[in-house]
Amino acid sequence: MTTTDIHALVGAYALDAVDDLERAAFERHILACEGCRGEVDELRETASRLADSTWSVPPPQLRTDVLAAIGRTRQLPPGESARPEPDARAAVSRWRRYTAGAAAACILATGAGAATWAVQEQRVRAKNTAVAAAELREARTQAILAAPDLVVRTAPMIGGGRVTVASSAQQAASVVSLRAERAPATDRAFQLWTIRGTEKPVDAGLLPAGEAAAAQVVDGVPGNDIFAVSVEPSTGSAQPTADQIVAQVPLT
Repeated sequence: MTTTDIHALVGAYALDAVDDLERAAFERHILACEGCRGEVDELRETASRLADSTWSVPPPQLRTDVLAAIGRTRQLPPGESARPEPDARAAVSRWRRYTAGAAAACILATGAGAATWAVQEQRVRAKNTAVAAAELREARTQAILAAPDLVVRTAPMIGGGRVTVASSAQQAASVVSLRAERAPATDRAFQLWTIRGTEKPVDAGLLPAGEAAAAQVVDGVPGNDIFAVSVEPSTGSAQPTADQIVAQVPLT
């Protein structure tokens, strides 16, 4: 990331409109940049003043007006039933049908309840597994971004957008943030690659088809020379399509 890029983040940082990678890079930058620190303070003060005249709670008179309107409003009486009162014989017949139906429903519900419980149990387990995996990814991401040797690099994407790579040799991994201005077609996807010297590019992950943004951890990036992004079929490719490479981030 160039010095110009870092300074350009001051407005977005003041309004908390940066991603985790940009925040980590900018917070390291302002430790040594007095000008950016002062500009951030000024922008935050201005933003807070702009909100001074905005109501955050209803006006006090609103409650009084509503209660007064309730007192003046006449309530409608309950409607009369137009149905005739059933005779005793019809009532007994209906009761018998009801009790028979209820017994059958109880029998069916016993079996259905067991099946429903099993499905629900599977859903709970799947959800717990997904939550645990997300927590592990978040912990890994934060460990990389907090590494003392973190290096943040960025490059523009063809067609608009940018790719940011935050690398840590100590963690032997990088956090990659991709934000394209235009999503690929629904049958196409962004595919990530790491490239070392003259070796063949190595697949570093495939984004969901049609998605324009993602952030993920990629292991082993610090030892590579280039990080690249290409547009491939939704199932992915063994090697990047040469004329579909939309971003390259030098890592050395």
